[in-house]
Amino acid sequence: MISVDPASATPPYEQIRTQVLALVEKGKLAPGDRLPTVRRLAQDLGLAANTVARAYRELEAAGVVATRGRAGTFVAGEGVERAAREAAVTYVERVRALGLSEAESLSLVSRLLRAT
Repeated sequence: MISVDPASATPPYEQIRTQVLALVEKGKLAPGDRLPTVRRLAQDLGLAANTVARAYRELEAAGVVATRGRAGTFVAGEGVERAAREAAVTYVERVRALGLSEAESLSLVSRLLRAT
């Protein structure tokens, strides 16, 4: 989805930054979507990792993405909470249909969160 034109007068980090921003604005990257790692994107584009890191830092400073340590870089936004809430509602409906108690379903979620 992201490409860099080496012949462009626009620096590569800026090309990356503007393309990611455009993908977010068009809805092609939604809140919660994970971006490629700095190293992976740099390798794919044939760039230095510092170039991609600069683009990600600028996107983070603008509030477009959020870095969660080793978990990676994700598209930020209030949509993340909404998506999580929708997933929780779906989960609650499913465990109720299966006949699980609140304690059983919470225990299951806790175990899965610790395991990943």
